[in-house]
Amino acid sequence: MVEVDGGELYLVAVEGDDVRLHLAGCCSGCPGATLTTRGVIEPAVRAACPGARVVVSSGALVPPGAARVTPPPRA
Repeated sequence: MVEVDGGELYLVAVEGDDVRLHLAGCCSGCPGATLTTRGVIEPAVRAACPGARVVVSSGALVPPGAARVTPPPRA
């Protein structure tokens, strides 16, 4: 869903039960980012890691060391 909307999802860190993600691209500053986070990203992470605490940031600047989860745009 993130990729289809022109967004980018990055894994910033996993520390204990905390999973930190970052939304960039078209999702950065989008009013629907909260809906995407709560309705899609958090349930998907918790399906794989039931005890996870999911923290999602957004913005044009991707945190250093973050790994892209969504595939890069096709040329």
